[in-house]
Amino acid sequence: MVKVELKGVAKVTAKGRAYWYAWRGGPRLSGEPGSPEFIASYNEAIEQRRTPDKNRFRFVIADYKASGEYKKLAESTRDQWGPWLDRISQYFGELRTAQFDRAEKIRPVIRRWRGQYSETPRTADYAMQVLSRVLAHAVELGSIAGNPCEGIKRLYNNDRSEITWIEPDITHIKKTCSMEIAHAIDLAGHTGLRLGDLVRVAWSHVGDEAIVLTTGKSSHRREAIIPLYATLRDVLARIPKRATTILTSSKRRPWTVDGFGSSFNKAKIDAGMSDLDLHFNDLRGTAATKFYIAGFSMREIAETLAWEEEPVEKIIRRYVGRSAALKSRIRKLEISE
Repeated sequence: MVKVELKGVAKVTAKGRAYWYAWRGGPRLSGEPGSPEFIASYNEAIEQRRTPDKNRFRFVIADYKASGEYKKLAESTRDQWGPWLDRISQYFGELRTAQFDRAEKIRPVIRRWRGQYSETPRTADYAMQVLSRVLAHAVELGSIAGNPCEGIKRLYNNDRSEITWIEPDITHIKKTCSMEIAHAIDLAGHTGLRLGDLVRVAWSHVGDEAIVLTTGKSSHRREAIIPLYATLRDVLARIPKRATTILTSSKRRPWTVDGFGSSFNKAKIDAGMSDLDLHFNDLRGTAATKFYIAGFSMREIAETLAWEEEPVEKIIRRYVGRSAALKSRIRKLEISE
């Protein structure tokens, strides 16, 4: 028998069994290596690779890898993301992209894939970060309407009390992000509102002395009452009035949570901050820290941010770092002298 060399064929061994793929991250081959069936499935895979089916998710992955956005990533980031993109292609590549538009159907599939890495939660969350970016690219292509990764909670839970956006972080991301993202960062950092409330806060919620709105987290039973201090007034003055809501996308329309989340993640990547453990909602900690240092009591912070009073001390400990607490104590001691 003439031995045929098939370029790029990848072998994967799992639970003692060998599986063969047309290339690393490519489709699985059928038949025994060297058999006519095996060679035929290899040739079919190569032909499909040359003329990819644009309806398959594999096309979205390939398009993202060829995009200027991916090429702008730091080389170290591409080195880390490359193997994950191959794994994503291997698992999801043959699915029709339209299937990702049915969140209730695809999210269980995504969770099962993530479950392979659940023993190391941070790795599982990193895998989700890469998949979410590819799906955001699909949204940008117009292939799907929303990102089904949005709303899937992280597996890795840590104390984020010392994790807040500081001025150098905010200044850095603003160098490359859009004006619309910058406005959202400023408003979040000065109000402490959750993203779900931030995207719906309207100009009509702005009174003479405070921004007042019911919060979604409380099923609209409680109100956030954010005083209109000078810096917050300056932030609002910089934001153009394009719609009933204060924040809008570049299309001058109110943001959705998913739409903003995808755009914000892209802004972090563009700024070279994708490896930093900073979430948008960590800007709540920035605001809480600001209020705490300003001398707000626990009750005042709770009323301002619409947190429940009973567990407020625990929440403050979570969101306000030790360094901020120490500064507050120093300020109080200096006042008493």
